[in-house]
Amino acid sequence: MFRLSNNLIGILNVLTFILSIPILWAGVWLSNKGVTECEKFLDKPVIILGVFLMVISLAGLIGACCRVSWLLWTYLLVMFLLIVILFCFTIFAFVVTNKGAGEVVSERGYKEYRLGDYSNWLQKRVNSTKNWKKIRSCLVDSKVCSTFLNKYGGDNDEQFYKQHLSSVQSGCCKPSNDCQFTYVNPTNWSTNTNGASAQTNPDCSIWNNDQKILCYDCQACKAGLLDQLKRDWKKVAIVNIVFLIVLIIIYSIGCCAFRNSRRDNVYRGKNGA
Repeated sequence: MFRLSNNLIGILNVLTFILSIPILWAGVWLSNKGVTECEKFLDKPVIILGVFLMVISLAGLIGACCRVSWLLWTYLLVMFLLIVILFCFTIFAFVVTNKGAGEVVSERGYKEYRLGDYSNWLQKRVNSTKNWKKIRSCLVDSKVCSTFLNKYGGDNDEQFYKQHLSSVQSGCCKPSNDCQFTYVNPTNWSTNTNGASAQTNPDCSIWNNDQKILCYDCQACKAGLLDQLKRDWKKVAIVNIVFLIVLIIIYSIGCCAFRNSRRDNVYRGKNGA
């Protein structure tokens, strides 16, 4: 007779298996239909996640319903490793996103961002030429600055300076406030200035009114991305805490199912003898 824990593990793994199907399909679709660097970057992780969920849910389902102890043991081992990895990642996410914030600028609705304000680990990731090339491609493909121009293109300078821009828009789509450039439109600025502050900020010489260049290679753009990443990671870390609690509950139920399977196997062995 099946015990409650075995039934619960079976039901949970059926749900996980069903969930893995659209995830795997999405990965295959991205692999075949993806045209941008961002989409191609996501296909392999999504496929791996889908296959992983499918295999582990089958192991848990067969192990619990058919009372196969070694499959349940494998399932529990993977679950334990997943809990440890998720716990470590959550702590890591809080640590590396603890530093960094936008700088309030007088008479501006938006903030300015400095790369040096963020953790060294995050700085190294975006300063890597290989990494930034992919990230830059994603920013261009996402049309973040094109959307920015369409939204604020009709503003005069006074209206624009009062806008509450996102960290990526502020860092990548316009020059730094230090440069003291003259506003023409949100992505077009007159650069004929010899201000002292413009000479000390390297981003001022990088800025280009070309829509494909703008400030995508500026330190401020990297800092703006990190600020967005910081907020996103904190949200993910909070979700991870909830997910960890759920995993621990499932792991506890799985341990009960494993114990039941071993007892049933021992009982059948004795009756067979």
